[in-house]
Amino acid sequence: MTLSICCAQRNFVVGDLSGNVQKIIAAAADAYANGARLLLTPELALCGYAAEDLYLRPAFLDACAAALLELQAASAQWPGLVLVIGHPQRDEGKLFNAASVLCDGQPIAHYFKQLLPNFGVFDEQRYFAVGSTPCVVDVAGVQVGLLICEDAWHAGPAQAAVAAGAQLLVVINASPFHSGKPIERETVIAQRAIENAVPVIYSHLVGGQDEIVFDGGSFAIEANGQLAARAAAFEEDLPQVAAHLVDGRVSLMGEVKPQLSHHHALWSALVLAVRDYVGKNRFPGALIGLSGGMDSALVLSIAVDALGADKVRTVMMPSPYTADISWLDAREMSERVGVQHEEIDIAPQFEAFKAALTTTFAGRAEDTTEENLQARIRGTLLMAMSNKFGHMVLTTGNKSEMSTGYCTLYGDMAGGFAVIKDVLKTEVFALARWRNAHDPFGTGLDPIPDRIITRPPSAELRPDQKDQDSLPDYEVLDAIVMHYMENNESVSSIVAKGFAVADVERVTRLIQINEHKRRQAPVGPRVTGRSFGKDWRYPITNKFRA
Repeated sequence: MTLSICCAQRNFVVGDLSGNVQKIIAAAADAYANGARLLLTPELALCGYAAEDLYLRPAFLDACAAALLELQAASAQWPGLVLVIGHPQRDEGKLFNAASVLCDGQPIAHYFKQLLPNFGVFDEQRYFAVGSTPCVVDVAGVQVGLLICEDAWHAGPAQAAVAAGAQLLVVINASPFHSGKPIERETVIAQRAIENAVPVIYSHLVGGQDEIVFDGGSFAIEANGQLAARAAAFEEDLPQVAAHLVDGRVSLMGEVKPQLSHHHALWSALVLAVRDYVGKNRFPGALIGLSGGMDSALVLSIAVDALGADKVRTVMMPSPYTADISWLDAREMSERVGVQHEEIDIAPQFEAFKAALTTTFAGRAEDTTEENLQARIRGTLLMAMSNKFGHMVLTTGNKSEMSTGYCTLYGDMAGGFAVIKDVLKTEVFALARWRNAHDPFGTGLDPIPDRIITRPPSAELRPDQKDQDSLPDYEVLDAIVMHYMENNESVSSIVAKGFAVADVERVTRLIQINEHKRRQAPVGPRVTGRSFGKDWRYPITNKFRA
């Protein structure tokens, strides 16, 4: 016999219970019409992932319970279709990360997640109690064992489900994206399949949620560890997998969509993050301070791919130190991508601020104070335009700058969403070259003028300024940041890898003393294994320096 299974790879919104219910109902209707008799939703699909401290509000949990009952009643309209719904579940005074099995208007079974991640971006032990019992349900003659996300990253829960009779494992998931994660997931799930000699179907969430991006790419793995199906990445999909039961063993068959390349996946993650943050928070569009430099050019390209040129607005704000080629390049790029663009000369405001401070600053030479004044004037103007027109300001600082504090509080850090705050400068250049050669969203090749990519980076806040006047070469800087910040390596171990002692001490010191800036930065999408956000929680007041 053959059981047809669908994964509701949908973009569920945190707190939009009615909207999420309707998405599940629509997916169930489509799956049923296509012959499916088992529909898997992602982890906590009913309420959206992650609802964080909403889980502590009784009214929120009441609303989730009511929404589940609505879905239960709706399931009667698809006779024989089994729904696996991810949701929070109260039971005997505890809250669980749960999966409920619904069919023909009735609850069939419940499963409580057994392994609760409490590292990186995860805080599940703050909210949920630990489940301990496997759950196996009969779906059209196939014994299906349920798991939830982290359960499948360890051997125990899968083994317990198979020991309870499971012939097929299904995993509902909300697994945050970072570079390399899709391949890692498939490798781990293949190991579970091989260990237990049963196939596994992995149903995944897609969409942006504040600092986290979910990349979809639901998949199925045969009992021998071979890939049987894969859904689209970074978009909604309803993949269908045929499960054939012969002599007590299940084999799977479905469509295998391609795995994205590193830069394609990274670009797609950033685009999805911007689209969902702006859209889900109901901003009419985005506003970007365009400098003629690499970072703002990349952010503009991402924004246009995410929102469309008609919803993106740029402003160039030259100061006395802005090179002519900068405003010319900014103007050219805005024309290439077709956004509304304007120029506001900030020299008068800069002179007015300096004049106002003449007496106070008497006898003191100009320094970074005056550099920061220019950035803060720009930040003030951007926020004024945001207030007037409603567009969200997208900041343009990259991870290298956020690491070392090469950014200005209330200046270039002012805004609502920090698009590339988890993208190192070397990766910024690589992404720009990749985007110029590829057009994944149909907005045009070569959006970024070549001169922006090839000229030396500069903040242009003083005469003849270059980034490398204040920082090591970005290849060196970024490598040290990766070793120290992303991998938690010590200063001595980084030096032992061949880096100059002065460079390592300089960069790590800058990382340590600029925590106060990062704490005040806008949120931005996490696309590496460790970002300055949920999975970086360092004290501001801190004298440890190793």
